[in-house]
Amino acid sequence: MARPQSKYADFEALRERAGALRQEGLSRRQIRDRLHIDNNDLLNRLLEGEPPPEWTKRPNAKDDLRDKARELRLQGWTYDQIQVELGCSKSSISLRVRDLPKPERRDSTEQAKPAARKRWEHEGARRDKERQQTKGAAAAEIGAMSDRELFFLGVGLYWAEGSKDKPYDRRESVIFVNSDPGMIKVYLAWLDLLGVERERMRYAVMIHESADASAAEEYWANVVGADRSAFYKTTLKKHNPKTVRKNVGDSYRGCLAVRVLQGADLYRRIEGWWSGMVVEAERRTA
Repeated sequence: MARPQSKYADFEALRERAGALRQEGLSRRQIRDRLHIDNNDLLNRLLEGEPPPEWTKRPNAKDDLRDKARELRLQGWTYDQIQVELGCSKSSISLRVRDLPKPERRDSTEQAKPAARKRWEHEGARRDKERQQTKGAAAAEIGAMSDRELFFLGVGLYWAEGSKDKPYDRRESVIFVNSDPGMIKVYLAWLDLLGVERERMRYAVMIHESADASAAEEYWANVVGADRSAFYKTTLKKHNPKTVRKNVGDSYRGCLAVRVLQGADLYRRIEGWWSGMVVEAERRTA
């Protein structure tokens, strides 16, 4: 019994039809549909040697990258220099320019410095962008903070940065000192939550004698939203000539101390809250 003839038996005739359709300007998909071909390998064989029509070609950004890389290589640039300039990997550069002659080796260290500097600037910008994206995503995770969350945060914040009594020196004073305006704002929000009136708060700036104390006082007054009359006299720190200070410049504002007047009862409660948090932490880790 004769076997049925395959629809692809006459390969050459099918190839001629595919070639003719290609020359008419049809795309691969159109040819495949026209000839009822459902095998990509067969379609590749049928169209072998037939260039695609111009209208099917998409602009390729890599073409510009390739041309630029080759241009720089012909100018004598090294792979490192091209990588810094174009921001692509050395392996990608190699694929595009490896057929070109190597530039002459240059021994001058000075010529390498600009490329190294630019490379570090590029890497620094990339890391800074990545850093900001991570910070932004983390900040969005916080969302609205409940009163209870702020309460626990404030207790831990005070016990880390606030004044604490010693067995040999009982003062029971509520004093919080920090140079970070964000920490100060969170601390004040915590005091507001506890019902501590702003009239009971006093402030004092502590700053190096070589800095602009007046500007620092105005800065901190704006941060806490208080009148200058609520500020004690600024404490000026003596400069030690043996030390090299890095906290200098216009951004240096010193530290701000926030004192709660008549705060003995509040201090005792803070100490008790912290003790309770430690007990609970020990229970969870036991």
